Amino acid sequence: MNDSGEIITLNKENIDAEHICCAISDKKCTEGYLKKKEWLKQQVSKGYVFKKFNVKHKVFIEYCPSDIAWLPITAPNYMVINCFWVAGQYAGKGYGKRLLENCMKDSIDKDGIVVLTSNKKKSYISDKKFFIRQGFEVCDTAPPYFELLVYKNNPNAISPTFNQSAKENVCSNKNGLTVYYSNCCPFTEYYTNTVLRELASREGISLEIIKIDNKEQVNDLPSAFSIYSVFYKGKFITHEILNETKFNKVIDGIKNGVY
Repeated sequence: MNDSGEIITLNKENIDAEHICCAISDKKCTEGYLKKKEWLKQQVSKGYVFKKFNVKHKVFIEYCPSDIAWLPITAPNYMVINCFWVAGQYAGKGYGKRLLENCMKDSIDKDGIVVLTSNKKKSYISDKKFFIRQGFEVCDTAPPYFELLVYKNNPNAISPTFNQSAKENVCSNKNGLTVYYSNCCPFTEYYTNTVLRELASREGISLEIIKIDNKEQVNDLPSAFSIYSVFYKGKFITHEILNETKFNKVIDGIKNGVY
């Protein structure tokens, strides 16, 4: 594959042959990579869009109409950006802007576009500063650091909001760790069901894993981030996928009374 300015849109004819950017070389995440592809196949048939540059790195955008979006938000007649990633070596070269322009063109008949960001730059979350520069503005917030940004085609449209469950940000399980995850990301399957299970067992901490399988589950999530969220005794800890290093930091925080 040669690097080029070509943008490829995944569809049922090419999705098996095309890479989906994430976890390309991480052999541990092969199962998650395949499950992400299966998830994409189901969603593309409903109107989900995955566009990427024809390069070997992560330069892509995923978006869909709000009625099929896997975010705990209320945003009728909006387009929702689900994932947006431009690898460092491509940053500042117009790749991100071109991908967003594609989304905007596909959103002409919508009231606008919504994207989940955070008040400070966080891993796995789209960069707020980029979207602010493109004319987006904050329309709602959810604890502890999530922000919902909107770009309106219709200035009179009702602004999108987080659902109440995301605003409450409290998990019903008050014992040990609780993890919510979906196959929207190829990394979650391995790091949840293999790594986290082993680490929690090692520390003797109870672990409840809740897999998000459908849009209906997403609506009532206790976290604004439907891809992966970790709670301890009902309190939100992080949206970042826990490897051993990050898990150990969480354990340190538990032992020191931070959580």
